[in-house]
Amino acid sequence: MAKKQVKKTLVKKSAAKKSAKKTAAKKTGKSSGTKKIVKKELTDKERAFREANLIANSEKKKTIKSKRPKKSATPAQTLSLVDAVVEGMREKKAKNITILNLKNIENRVTDYFVICDAESNTHVNSIADSVEEIVEKFNKETPYHSEGKQNGEWILIDYINVVAHVFLREMREHYNIEGLWGDAEFTAIED
Repeated sequence: MAKKQVKKTLVKKSAAKKSAKKTAAKKTGKSSGTKKIVKKELTDKERAFREANLIANSEKKKTIKSKRPKKSATPAQTLSLVDAVVEGMREKKAKNITILNLKNIENRVTDYFVICDAESNTHVNSIADSVEEIVEKFNKETPYHSEGKQNGEWILIDYINVVAHVFLREMREHYNIEGLWGDAEFTAIED
């Protein structure tokens, strides 16, 4: 019983000391351990610097893409895009054109893959250029992303709902995308 009373008195005394310090601080204008926030007027130069940093940071956020965007296109628009990709491949005599319909696959990255192969690195690059030109001409679309043009062995052209893969024949056999996406519906296009 005595121990509880001693603790209560100690707690009351420490609370009384804190209260006395706050009262004294108010009277003297001094802080009792807590910081007083003082708003500082910014100079024009400081204000301009802060605004420039805010603009730069917002521009950085716009350019950083954390997620692959989703494209809202009708099924007819998507099929039209697939047809344009196939036409671009056929125009430059691409071989073994295959369309993979991925719509019924749960964790797909796109709706369609259009895959073809070529005889040489130059042929791979010319097919990829043709695909981009034909899609731009007929569908008024530019790729969201493309890569692989430096080495010309496998060029990927990403239109969000449709991804075109232009392979060197050996690379296509090596990576075997059709095998990786074996659950997809396959459509082979005659050469």
